[in-house]
Amino acid sequence: MTVDVNKTDGPADTPPAGPEAIKAIPVRHPGRYVSAAIALGLLGSIIYAFAQGNINWGAVPEYFFNGRVIEGLLNTLLLTVVSMLIGIVGGILLAVMRLSKNPVTSSIAWFYIWFFRGTPVLVQLFVWFNLGIVFTYINLGPIYKDYWSVFMTPLLTALLGLGLNEAAYMAEICRAGLLSVDEGQTEASHALGMSHAKTLRRIVIPQAMRVIVPPTGNEVINMLKTTSLVSAVGYMDLFKVAQDIGQRAGSVVEMFFLASAWYLILTSIFSVGQYYLERYYAKGSTRSLPPTPIQRFKGMLPARRPKGVSA
Repeated sequence: MTVDVNKTDGPADTPPAGPEAIKAIPVRHPGRYVSAAIALGLLGSIIYAFAQGNINWGAVPEYFFNGRVIEGLLNTLLLTVVSMLIGIVGGILLAVMRLSKNPVTSSIAWFYIWFFRGTPVLVQLFVWFNLGIVFTYINLGPIYKDYWSVFMTPLLTALLGLGLNEAAYMAEICRAGLLSVDEGQTEASHALGMSHAKTLRRIVIPQAMRVIVPPTGNEVINMLKTTSLVSAVGYMDLFKVAQDIGQRAGSVVEMFFLASAWYLILTSIFSVGQYYLERYYAKGSTRSLPPTPIQRFKGMLPARRPKGVSA
């Protein structure tokens, strides 16, 4: 009887071990660190230059909540809201006219958009303010009659110049939104006996809002900044008030910084409103809405355990 010396009693041989885990080494990007260092260096140089400049920084907080500044701020907000209302209403009307099958109506809307988009806002403001050379009187019969120079106040000039100009841009935004709705929606509404006006109001416009809202929010923010042009016709907006205070107090540049700070605050508030408005009209277009900044912040916080539950 022979014995196999290579055979040993005991458990079966273990299978051979698998390949070693790959150690991934991240790719180095030295250029990122260099560019970050350069950017921080430039930022630091700009901050140092402003800190060492001949600027009376104390004048900014001194006049930040000044009564005249707050009044100019409210005038700016009033002008922004009313001008945008004129622009939105006029833009919807012009968009419908532009899409009309009536060649006269469509041509009038096209000419309006071409003219107001092709001329600067500042020029339009001066034209409205000086139309007294054409219309000496404004005569509305028994309702109102006076000289054009009296009738055309700085506020009315600002509203006409900004609102009518904005209507031309809103017309193209609204037209793009209306064209984004499938034609089958309109055909189905007409088949159900709905009128053209009711179809627009109940079917087309609500669906077009998803396309209209984002650029309209940008137009609101742009309108807020464009209101600074009305200082040229004497309207006491935020920029005009800051300019007058700066000339009297000898702090012209400082008041420009103050006005810029208020514009930044207002545009930031409007941007938050635009974000949530876009989120509201995005319902139904995506399966799940992305988390809001507040929800992201809460998700970064450690989860709280219920009371009475130990780790």
